[in-house]
Amino acid sequence: MNPFTIESSSVKEAAFMNKVYAWMSGALLITAFVSWWAATTPAFFQLLYHVDGAGNIIGVNQVVFYGTIIAELGLVVWLSARIQQMTAERASLLFVLYAVLNGVTMSSIFIIYTSSSIASTFFITAGTFGAMSLYGYTTKKDLTSWGNLLFMALIGVIIATVVNMFLQSAALYWILNYVGVAVFVGLTAYDTQKIKRMANHLDSEENAKKGAVMGALTLYLDFINLFLYLLRLFGDRK
Repeated sequence: MNPFTIESSSVKEAAFMNKVYAWMSGALLITAFVSWWAATTPAFFQLLYHVDGAGNIIGVNQVVFYGTIIAELGLVVWLSARIQQMTAERASLLFVLYAVLNGVTMSSIFIIYTSSSIASTFFITAGTFGAMSLYGYTTKKDLTSWGNLLFMALIGVIIATVVNMFLQSAALYWILNYVGVAVFVGLTAYDTQKIKRMANHLDSEENAKKGAVMGALTLYLDFINLFLYLLRLFGDRK
């Protein structure tokens, strides 16, 4: 085996992953800022939520709130399905727009949880995510077999969460949060390895840019979901 080929492959993978992490970090910063701004701007916040005199959320503006969630889902589906037919610049713009919309819908956490617990949970999430992403990047073990198991577990969590909206079981709520953490911890390692391998199959600079955006979106979703599950477990409510 040619040592030069190995070195070139490693350099290509590292350069590609740096772009992925840069896009993901930028999107997280955008989401965090928009979420904080939306929560601290009364006129905007009241477009999303109905708040009582004590500042507690007692309901949502269904048209605006659920319209934003539908727009988020639509963006992810559109970006995933049509990225090969769009330019890298458009894909980047859609990713940024998704980060903004996600910040809007996540603004409620600043009302529900204390700022200190949000900050501490963020750092816990960052540490956990970083460790698992490093594992996925450096391990020689093939994590492909994790994919189907984790996907099935995720589907199970989603279905059970919907069912529990009607059951209102506190025990099931806590179980689902712990399972959710485990699923996204595993997905972080699995997705990192999958994205790393993607680097050697990109045949042009344009495809490399689009691949970095899609990789960043995948890891961004892993981070956000891991953060939300950990916040439900460890966050201090106001």
